[in-house]
Amino acid sequence: MDIKALRYFAELVRQQNFTRAAEALFVTQPTISKMVKQLEDELGTPLLIREGKSFQLTDAGRVVYLRGQDVLAAQLRLKNALADLASLARGELVVGLPPMAGGAFFAPVVGAFRDRYPGVELKMVEDGALAIESSIRSGNLEIGAAVLPVDDNTFNSLSLVRDRLCLVAPAGSPWQGWPRVTLPDLADHPIVFYPEDFSLTIRISDAFRMMGKSVNIAGRSAHWDFIVAMVAARLGIALLPQAIASQLERDRFDVVPIDDERITWHLGLIWKKDSYLSHAARAWITLTRELLLDNHHDSPTIPAAVQPAAERYLPGHSGTDQVPHPTGQG
Repeated sequence: MDIKALRYFAELVRQQNFTRAAEALFVTQPTISKMVKQLEDELGTPLLIREGKSFQLTDAGRVVYLRGQDVLAAQLRLKNALADLASLARGELVVGLPPMAGGAFFAPVVGAFRDRYPGVELKMVEDGALAIESSIRSGNLEIGAAVLPVDDNTFNSLSLVRDRLCLVAPAGSPWQGWPRVTLPDLADHPIVFYPEDFSLTIRISDAFRMMGKSVNIAGRSAHWDFIVAMVAARLGIALLPQAIASQLERDRFDVVPIDDERITWHLGLIWKKDSYLSHAARAWITLTRELLLDNHHDSPTIPAAVQPAAERYLPGHSGTDQVPHPTGQG
């Protein structure tokens, strides 16, 4: 049904006069007559009985007018809802965050997003980076954090931080005071490890295999604070990103950088290439840029609560990090 013709018909019935309806709609009287005739032709039944300059509604005309009010009201609600989405007055955004990165890096973005867009419901899905990557590929998630690099043919990405891993051991360990360690130094020691589907699990395991070794797994956890608790309980050592390891109390833990570029932790935002990106998702990317990156130098800026005291590896962007402009997606 032509919504415009229905709107003209409803206004004519409200005004009970062709001249007044034309004035209310800022059109000519012949335009009103043409639109009503178009609606009658579409519905296959007369809606008006014309009597000189006045008219009467047919039975069909009464039904169309009454039900048409619901249609026009629904259209207005739809237009208003879409306008709210575009202005971020309402809506929903689901973001995938790995447990290792959520609290450490994205807390400032979460807080700022909720302050700036209180009408948008923000939901966090906590999962491993590979699972988040898979969910974005399948369309179940729109945006999330993942360990880079990812497939540039499938994803756009915004590089946030590249962190070396550090050995974390109970204070007084054999590595206390060392400037750095290598993987062979750790090969035979029990390690509190990550879940099997984590990117770091795969990379560390591959590096051990290249040495002809397998990881001596003392336990697994997706949460760095629980991993640290197991280290404190002397169940094993851990390999954690430096941004996290540098927060630990130095009187309780030995933290030593691992000299191995194969297992650096390169974190970024990813979203599907050539796919619609909602206004809320674009706002999340923009806020992430504002809060976690130096706009002048495109180098990662870590929130003060997790700023490493020691040397950091801080690269530039990886992959495509251009945020589509809202007008480019309709």
